[in-house]
Amino acid sequence: MDDELAESQRAHWQDTYSAHPGMYGEEPSAPAVHAAGVFRAAGARDVLELGAGHGRDALHFAREGFTVQALDFSSSGLQQLRDAARAQQVEQRVTTAVHDVRHPLPSADASVDAVFAHMLLCMALSTEEIHALVGEIHRVLRPGGVLVYTVRHTGDAHHGTGVAHGDDIFEHDGFAVHFFPRGLVDSLADGWTLDEVHAFEEGDLPRRLWRVTQTLPR
Repeated sequence: MDDELAESQRAHWQDTYSAHPGMYGEEPSAPAVHAAGVFRAAGARDVLELGAGHGRDALHFAREGFTVQALDFSSSGLQQLRDAARAQQVEQRVTTAVHDVRHPLPSADASVDAVFAHMLLCMALSTEEIHALVGEIHRVLRPGGVLVYTVRHTGDAHHGTGVAHGDDIFEHDGFAVHFFPRGLVDSLADGWTLDEVHAFEEGDLPRRLWRVTQTLPR
């Protein structure tokens, strides 16, 4: 069932990006704007973005002078990202790779300064898979590296409604979301410094999210 859900989500995102190019617009998300400042203050130079989609946030990081590696499991979204990077003349600072985060990250140990993931950790991933992914992020970050991620949480209006898949995963309009309890945020910060858990809202529902910042000890 988990593999079936993951594959259906991959196909759904691929079809959605193909049918709606640039669906989130050209402006970066508010979390990405915040993260760029956090990364700069930490002295980061290279950023790994997980779940980059069609690239509005990866392109923002590149325009801000960071080197960006953008991962997503939708080849359609990443093609749009590459096209936009060329149009904005930042293609030399952006690389892309099709990748399913249920598998080990393609980066070497201690090879990146910062990781950004806007609503990627709360996709159709089990709690076990989320812990494994954060373990992978820990592996690829250099000492003192920073992770900024956002997730929808159990205070969201969609939590507990729609098609239930277990493990706090609920599906609406074809999109499956893992809604985070606060305890999951805290457990993912084990071995890190948990710098901030910031509550905010986004979209028309509105979606209720946390923006989490955590740092590896040096």
